[in-house]
Parts: sequence; structure tokens; C-alpha cells
Amino acid sequence: MEKEGVTLIETVLSFFQEEIPFLATVRISDLIDVAILAFVVYQILWFMRRTSSGRVLKGIFVLVVAMWLASVAQLTATSFLLNRVVEWGLVVLVILFQPELRRMLEHMGSGKLAGMFSGQRVVAPQDLESAIEETVKAYTDLSKDKVGALMVFERQNMFDDAIKTGTVLDCSVSSELLKNLFWNKAPLHDGAVIVRNGRIVGAGCMLPLSGNVNLSRELGMRHRAGIGASEHSDAVVVIVSEETGSISAAVGGMLKRHLAPETLKQLLRNELLSEPYPDEQEKNTKSWLASWLTKEKKEEP
Repeated sequence: MEKEGVTLIETVLSFFQEEIPFLATVRISDLIDVAILAFVVYQILWFMRRTSSGRVLKGIFVLVVAMWLASVAQLTATSFLLNRVVEWGLVVLVILFQPELRRMLEHMGSGKLAGMFSGQRVVAPQDLESAIEETVKAYTDLSKDKVGALMVFERQNMFDDAIKTGTVLDCSVSSELLKNLFWNKAPLHDGAVIVRNGRIVGAGCMLPLSGNVNLSRELGMRHRAGIGASEHSDAVVVIVSEETGSISAAVGGMLKRHLAPETLKQLLRNELLSEPYPDEQEKNTKSWLASWLTKEKKEEP
């Protein structure tokens, strides 16, 4: 079976080599080499995308583009400065990506290299719908009772480091569970609950505080942690104030305060369910095709 596959590849290569002389120098090993390199680069980019280091990667890309433009425009002073920056770039990268590099080496040593590059689980829309419904239900009661709460809904950026500071869980979101976790005498009530793909993956987790010095003094540590988490990632963070019972939400470093339960529900739906799922996309496509065909028939003489 393997011989037949190799023969087929050689036949295809021979055909293209005859049609395109440049391909005469291409060997099967070259194709395998390029495929392996492409796969590794893709997985590294995906791994960076799962963490806040993806922003650093974008900054590096901007720096490379700036160097190219400076070279093309013959900007001597700018090119000299950028070249000096690149010379120290390797040391800077090791410092910036130290947590990620350490995690990569840990996975390699533990034999979990494949798991490190695994993609996200495909989440069903009903899982997120249920998580939103249960969260709003719990937050309504917590707000009335003035019980503090802090929840993080992950999107692209993962909070693996934050989860390590708390207790790892794997359970569905329910209002009763959330109220028990945030009960002021519960051992995990001070930290954050992290939700990934509609499921709770961590509780009692510590989040980075916001570095914004212009925040209102009325905001406590829970709000500052929620804003900080939204500044360092694309997560949606929802908060209940222990002093006032007010519900707030932080997205992209911006805090929206004094939300009604209905407003919170709509905000979570807009942020977490903004893209249609495959079933909805198929339904929309069929609807569009049906309307288009109807229009065409009406326009026919």
C-alpha cells in the first residue's frame, strides 16, 4: 500500500516536472520538509494565539515591517536603530516568552507535547446558551444578597496560568454551583471562576490587577482584577460588587457598571454568541437562496 502511494506521488511529480521545468529539482523529501516546517510554524502561531503572547508576536511583525520600510526608503538612522534592536532581540524574546517556553519544555518532559498543540474543543451553541442563562440567574440572586462574584468567560486567549493558581474543575455552569462557590464563607469565594467553552475549568483563581491609574477609587480589588484580566486578554469578565450588589462587566479594559440582569444577558450573548454557528449559517444560506430564487422567478417575463 505504501509503495502504491509513493508511486502515485512520483507520477504526479513527473507530470508537473515535464510541464514546469523548475519542478525538476523538487524531490519528495523537499515536500516533506516544507510540510513539516509549515505544520510547526502553524502550531507555534496557534499556541501564541492561545495566550497574551500573541500580541507580542504582532509587535514583532510590525518591527520587521518597519525595518523593511526603513531599508527601502534608505532611512540610515532609523535602520541603524532597528538593527541594534534586532541584535538584542533574541535575549528580549527569551525574557518575554519565558512562561511559554517553560510550559513548552514541561510538556516535552512530561510526554504531553501533542496535548500542548491541541486545538480547542468545538463548543455547541447550547452549552454557551445554558452557561449564560445560569450565570444571569445566579448573578441576579447574588446581586440581591450582595455577595461578591467574579467570572471570566474565555474566548481566544486562554487563562492556563491563572487556573494553576486556583482549583482545577471540569463541570457545567449552574446557578446553584456558582452561588455555592461565591458564598462568602466558601474556600474559593475570593478568586475568580473561569469558564471555557461553556464549562467551568477553574475556581478560586487569581487574576492580574489593572495597571490603569485613572480608575475610580470606588472600585475594589475584585473590579480591578476583572478590568486587568480584560486588558490582558479578549475575555469577558462579569462582576458583582460585595458592597453594593451592582453587576458590572469588563471587556477590552472597559468597565460597564450597574447592569440589569436583562442587560447582562444581552451583553453576554452579543460578546460570546456574536458569530452564527454552522446550523444557523446553513439556515441563513438556505433562506437567502430561497429568497433569491423567488426574486428571480418574479423577474422572469
